[in-house]
Amino acid sequence: MSDFLSMGGYGAYVWPSFALTAFILVGLLVQTLAERRRNLRRLEQLRSLRRGRTDSSE
Repeated sequence: MSDFLSMGGYGAYVWPSFALTAFILVGLLVQTLAERRRNLRRLEQLRSLRRGRTDSSE
């Protein structure tokens, strides 16, 4: 197991690279989900404005 973790002497470079990559990917996922939530809220606001405008014009 120790040999696997040391990666032939390159473990000090490999594991932090994996950790940084995972951190960035999780951050992008969180950002994407937050943006999606904002966009869905904004879409619902726009739809309700449109419904209000079409209801009042009839």
